[in-house]
Amino acid sequence: MGFLTKLFAKEKKLQVEFCEKNLDRFLKEEHFADYQNFLNQKKVNYKEYECQSHCKKCNQSPYAIVNGDFVTADDMNQLLDKLKQWN
Repeated sequence: MGFLTKLFAKEKKLQVEFCEKNLDRFLKEEHFADYQNFLNQKKVNYKEYECQSHCKKCNQSPYAIVNGDFVTADDMNQLLDKLKQWN
């Protein structure tokens, strides 16, 4: 890729999808500010779905679908760290 192409290339947005039920289960009030700061970045698009039909995984641990990839974590702090690595 040429220098000018890199210089003027559009920044690709990060697509993050959450299950509302998973968030209700694992996202605690102490995480709200950190997630809000991350999700409000210009390069991050996110959407919450009522259900994503991953019920077995949803009951076990926090997860998100990032650019089409299923990402799980042991807790919400670890999930946020993983989301930040996609940037």
